[in-house]
Amino acid sequence: MDSKKTLNSQDVSLASRIAGAVWGQFVGDAFCLGSHWIYDLNELERLFPGGPQGFDPPAEGHYHFGKEPGELTHYGDAALLLLRSLLERDCFDATDFGSRFVAIMECPAYKGYRDHAARETLANYRAFREAHPDAAYSFQEGADDDQPATISRLAPLAARYFRSSDYLLQVERATRVCQNNDRAVVYLKAHAMILRELFLGRSLDDAFKRTVELMDGEGLLGAEVSGKITDAFSSRTLPVRTVTARFGQTCPLASSFPAAVHCALHHADDFGGALKATAAAGGDNAGRAAMVGAWLGASLGVSAIPGEWCLRLKAHAEIENGIGRLMRVE
Repeated sequence: MDSKKTLNSQDVSLASRIAGAVWGQFVGDAFCLGSHWIYDLNELERLFPGGPQGFDPPAEGHYHFGKEPGELTHYGDAALLLLRSLLERDCFDATDFGSRFVAIMECPAYKGYRDHAARETLANYRAFREAHPDAAYSFQEGADDDQPATISRLAPLAARYFRSSDYLLQVERATRVCQNNDRAVVYLKAHAMILRELFLGRSLDDAFKRTVELMDGEGLLGAEVSGKITDAFSSRTLPVRTVTARFGQTCPLASSFPAAVHCALHHADDFGGALKATAAAGGDNAGRAAMVGAWLGASLGVSAIPGEWCLRLKAHAEIENGIGRLMRVE
């Protein structure tokens, strides 16, 4: 960024950064509802000439068919559960959030998609209950899964804990509820570090660079994350579709995380352009858009997010109230 943009970034208030991160995460998810998990770019173009414009209705046969524009994907549904749990418990409570997650995913009326993280988390919970019907469950034995389940819901927890000495411990505990996987934990720590640096007023570039430095303490997996961020930096001038295809359109964080980093860097001053670009790159665009939305919302502030996009969310009132309560906690 040039000095003028850096100065503008520093002028964004903490309240605006927190609101931007949380709104950005939810808006990014809902933006891609109808175009999610379409890997064939020719098919994506046929369905959405000129690229997805956001909040598109899922077609019959689509993973999210039955949901309406403005609703959230299964990622966003779990994010809303986490927001509720954080506010009602006034802290992160793995048992409370895990119980809510199990309840909604077991409910026959739930119309969202149940991904690998959800299915294996439920299986592990049921197996424990069968063997130990009266014992307390830690909700730290989630799926062996390294995809975007938790990274797409973390922004409210980051807002609640980013100044706490146990911030990264809370991030790990939140991750292991549904993803008891070391790779997922390290990528989630990187995501949390990026958000913390942005909340503290760093520019987007500096937040990513600082996170690369901090990953030195995370061993081989930390080196993997650092390498992915560095690669995204070196490719920042290339088109989002090109770089997303190179990293991979798929869900695993080793693909989706650096593709999201690249998109955020490539569209560092354009929240809407970033969401449209990652949506048009296909594959797990909802997972990437939740990350990109959180980072750019925190970097640019909530005013960078089109107000009408926030209003389109079916859960608008609950999210708005939740952000207001997060501000009072902070």
